[in-house]
Amino acid sequence: MKIKHILSAIAIGVVFFISSCKMYYIPVESFKQQFAVWDTSKFKQVKTQGPMGDVVKYKTYPIDAVKCVDKDGNPVLLKNSPALEIRFTDVNNKRTTFYFDRIFVKGDSIQGSQSRFFFVIKTIPLSTVKLIEIQDSRKKLKYVD
Repeated sequence: MKIKHILSAIAIGVVFFISSCKMYYIPVESFKQQFAVWDTSKFKQVKTQGPMGDVVKYKTYPIDAVKCVDKDGNPVLLKNSPALEIRFTDVNNKRTTFYFDRIFVKGDSIQGSQSRFFFVIKTIPLSTVKLIEIQDSRKKLKYVD
């Protein structure tokens, strides 16, 4: 009987944690305006530290915050962080999630990394994207000097 109560408490905790990550939206045209203007010569080198103390170096956009909207359409300025995840949904409802600071816009394509451990780059066509969602995953990642 005690195990049943413990499992129920864990399940409720997991549901609460998952639902507590606030989702924001970036209209596709706003995304294009914010990111299509950057070129790789303007990228900056950053170091990210993970929860185990591991440090990874990579180049990213020199952006401090991203313009997005909440579920009610109110404008929000979301501070950049290595824990931000961005999800693109295409016209066929296929979802692709990247780390926000590991995406690159090249022409009509979005390239990004879906992992901090394996730097496999995936490319999706920007012209097929119908919805862009962004959230703080609350993973224990931070920028370090």
